[in-house]
Amino acid sequence: MVGPKRPQFVLFGSSIVQHSFYDQGWAAILSHLYARKADIVLRGYTGWNSRRALQVLQDIFPKDATEQPSLIIVYFGGNDSVLAHPSGLGQHVPLQEYIQNMTKIAIYLKSLSKKTRIIFLGSPPVNEAQLLGNSDLLGRPFRTNESCRIYSEACLSLCRDLNIKAIDIWSAIQRRKDWREVCFIDGIHLTAEGSKIVAKEILKVLKEAEWEPSLNWRSMPIEFAEDSTYDPIAPDGKTTINISGSPFHGDSEWD
Repeated sequence: MVGPKRPQFVLFGSSIVQHSFYDQGWAAILSHLYARKADIVLRGYTGWNSRRALQVLQDIFPKDATEQPSLIIVYFGGNDSVLAHPSGLGQHVPLQEYIQNMTKIAIYLKSLSKKTRIIFLGSPPVNEAQLLGNSDLLGRPFRTNESCRIYSEACLSLCRDLNIKAIDIWSAIQRRKDWREVCFIDGIHLTAEGSKIVAKEILKVLKEAEWEPSLNWRSMPIEFAEDSTYDPIAPDGKTTINISGSPFHGDSEWD
């Protein structure tokens, strides 16, 4: 491990997480804003559902780790909501089992440390018209926007019961009138525009949460922020300018 130690933000979920650095994705946005402040750690697994996540939860987040994450962002639900296969194989998880699985995940993560903060993401919508081969031989759709809504609302409800921060991505994306045209690569995975919505919702929670210490990117200390003779030389030619906290192009968009 490289040092010095920074707060860790772990992103844990299925493909919405695994691909969250792709094409100006929401994890890439977080990584940019939290540069020199926190490490964004990716634990995303394409195709996974809540059953799979529960199986390996203790391997990904061992209780005996010397340092526990400061923040864990969790997303499972879209794959759980797909049409059940007669064989019992595949991604589908019945709604009540999904609720139980996510509740177990939440309770376990809350037990890691008093300092570990948690945010759950509800399932995003899908653009059914954009999905290829989205039906079985009987013409039943494998994945629907309505099923995503049902699983999203279940996730948000259990988070309210457990006093965990949750984000209604399903509604947030659909507040944009042209969401079907601009938010998806393939009907499921997010474009840069879709990711921008997710990032803004996460940053809003981090800004408004009354957590100590604050995890708002504007509030967190900058690593190695002390003045240095190696900083750029000031116009007077006798001093230097500390640029460790200088804004970068477009940063104000995320306030």
